[in-house]
Order: sequence, then structure tokens, then C-alpha cells
Amino acid sequence: MLANMLKSLRKSLSLQQKCLQHKNQVDNAESVHGANLANCIFCVEETKQCKCDHNNIEDTKSAEGGTNLDAEHDSEANCSFTYAVINMVGMLIGLGVICAYSSHLLGKCLEKNTKLRSYVDIGSHAFGAKGRIMATTFIYMEIFMALVSYTISLHDNLNSIFSGMHLKLQLAKLSTLQLLTIGAVLIALPSLWLRDLSSRSFLLTGGILMFLVIFVSIASTPIFGGVQINHKIPLLHLHNIPSISGLYIFSYGGHIVFPNLYKAMKDPSKFTKVSIVSFTLVTLLYTTLGFMGGKMFGPDVNSQVTLSMPPKLFVTKIALWATVVTPMTKYALEFAPFAIQLEKRLPKFNSGRTKMIIRGSVGSFLLLVILAHALSVPYFEHVLCLTGSLVSVAICLIFPCAFYIKICWGQISKPLFVLNLSIITCGFLLGVMGTISSSKLLVKHFLQAQSA
Repeated sequence: MLANMLKSLRKSLSLQQKCLQHKNQVDNAESVHGANLANCIFCVEETKQCKCDHNNIEDTKSAEGGTNLDAEHDSEANCSFTYAVINMVGMLIGLGVICAYSSHLLGKCLEKNTKLRSYVDIGSHAFGAKGRIMATTFIYMEIFMALVSYTISLHDNLNSIFSGMHLKLQLAKLSTLQLLTIGAVLIALPSLWLRDLSSRSFLLTGGILMFLVIFVSIASTPIFGGVQINHKIPLLHLHNIPSISGLYIFSYGGHIVFPNLYKAMKDPSKFTKVSIVSFTLVTLLYTTLGFMGGKMFGPDVNSQVTLSMPPKLFVTKIALWATVVTPMTKYALEFAPFAIQLEKRLPKFNSGRTKMIIRGSVGSFLLLVILAHALSVPYFEHVLCLTGSLVSVAICLIFPCAFYIKICWGQISKPLFVLNLSIITCGFLLGVMGTISSSKLLVKHFLQAQSA
């Protein structure tokens, strides 16, 4: 999930630059493309890979003493390294600080009533039954949309690993990639039947390990000679902030489990310090990943950085497999809140075996629904941006501030009230604009795929 943030920022900032550069390449290399020019849709659909032979273009231009692409790139990417750092870190730190503050507010709400134990409990305490329904609805929406995004990530990386493989199934008209994705999801499906929390902890540890493997693989790519760290980073385009912020906020998400962490601490008074340290580390990690990908792959970086790594490198294979395994470890963990609530609502006379069967069956059905959505709308970055703008911005920014104002009403100073109201307003505006932007892009690419 973290590495995919990279492409949305880099690609949204430099799409115009890439199209201009590509147009010049095509104009100077028609003899290389020939009839394939009609099939090049790179400048029309930003999430698709150009089918043209870029290597031949570059070789032809080099032999003929063509245009100076480096000079053109410099004229477009007019932002120095220092300003690029300020732009990226500024936005990351800004959202990180706000999300850390909203995490602190959840802790304050829990301090007011020791009986509160979950995010839903806080919503219920603040706004009654409406607050409980609202919090529950958004939590389940985030879980569902996040799992769709993870499955799309699984789908995309399997495509890179098994490129060139062909499977045929007479009973269904499915592509090889779709069959591989279905197989991977079916392998992960039994994990939804787990009831032992220690088993889920094992999956969580496995997910963290896989992320570390991905991070190290990306960082070691230049060491093995796969890429050169010589790309420039363009200046931040402010009009792209709505869609980018949705992706960033999703990456900072986790507020639905913060109350559980608060209750698990021996000294809950240190919860705010834990939030500050955690969000600081995450911000540093995001910044490192962003600049590693930006400097190594430049404007051509994919929506998932692992897909931009040189395919023949050994570290690339490791990163791709780790990215495939990561979503498979998340299914049971993401379903855990839903499974717990489902079991609570089942009649008490049901045996443990019956509850396990019901929980596992419902979870398996929902996972298959998620798989169908992922195969129908395979646009990773846009689904993730929509999730962040539509759902995560409410869970991470709007709701915590609203809960705090309602629960602590009469004890909040005027400046603090204005601060929280400002965050609610900004979060609402970012959510609306980001949802509109990402929805338009999602519909656009879906319609283009249907008409192709």
C-alpha cells in the first residue's frame, strides 16, 4: 500500500511532461512505428502502458542526432531538488500532523468515558444511534474498498511475474491473468476462517516482513545496476492536490484501530506521544519511498513502484513476489472487525462451530464479491484515491474532530474549537473534490476499456 502512493504523486505531477516528450518521440520516429502509431494510446489514457517501441525510438534518434530530450526534460522539470523536497515533505508533514492530531483527539474522547472501547463506541457516545450507524458504515466501506485495491495490486503484480504464460479453461472465458488472480485469492480464502487471534498476529507479522522485503528490494535496485538515480522531480502542481490528498490520507489511515491500541496500553497517557512518533516515522518512510522512486524511475514510474523495477533483476522478482503475498496476508486482518461484530450479533445458543461456519461462509462470499469487483475495475490508483477521498478522509479527519467537539462541548476553548471546525471544513472540501476527481478518472478509463 505504501509504495503505491509514489506513482499517484509522480504521475499526476508529470503527465503533461510525458505526453509532450512522447509526442516529440513519435514525430521523429515514424519509420520505427509504422502502422503501430494508431495503436499508441499513451497520451489518451494515462494509466495504460504505451505499446510503441521506445527503445527503438531512442536508438533511431541517437543514430540520427535527434532532439535533445535531456534539454526538453530540464525545461519541463524546472524544480530543483530542494524545492521538490519542500513540496513533497510539506504535504506529507501537513497531512501527517493533522492525522496525528485527530488520533490524539480519539484518545481524549476515550479519556472522557472509560467504558468506550472502539471507534464505533466513540461515534455512538457522541451522536447516539446515528453516530454508531455512520461510523460502522464508513468503516465497512473502507475495509471493502481497501480490499478491492489490494486485490487489484495482487492482479497487477501477478501479471508481471507470469508474463508470457497462457492457461486455458474451457468452462469459463477467463484470461490467464484472471485465472491466476482467482487462484491466489482462493489460496488466501481459508485464512478468513481463522478464529485464533494468535494466527492473525502471525499474518500481521508476515505482512510487515513482506513490506520490509519490498522496501529493501527497491532501495537495492541501483546497487545491482538496474537503474540510475539521475531523474529530476517536477514542481508540484497545486490543481492535483485533491486527488493526491485522497491517496495520502488513505496511506495515513488506521484510526479505526487506534482506540483498541489505546485500551491495550499499560499507560494510556502516553498515547499522544506514541501517535507523534508513529506518524513521524511513517512520514519519513513515505518521503524516502517517494524520492527513491522519483529519482530512479522519473515520470515513467508505475502506479506500483514494483512494476517499474527492471524485470530481469533478481531483486525485482523478490519485490514482486513480496507484493503478491502482502495482500494475501491482509484479507483475514481486514475482515477481523466485521467478523467480531458478526459473531456478537449471532444468537447465543449457537455453538462455536456454528459461529465459525457462519463467519467463514459470509467472509468467503464477500471476498469473492471483492474479487469480482477487482477484476471488473482494475485501476489501482484511482480506486485507492477514491477510497481515500470518499471514506478515509471522513474516518481520519472529519469524524474524530466532530466526535471531540460533541463529547467535550463546553470544555473546549474558542481557538481549539475553530481549529477543529477548520479541519472538518478542509477535510470535507478535500473529500468532495477528491471524490469527484477520482470518480471521473475511474469512469473515464472504465468506459475507454469497454469501448476498446
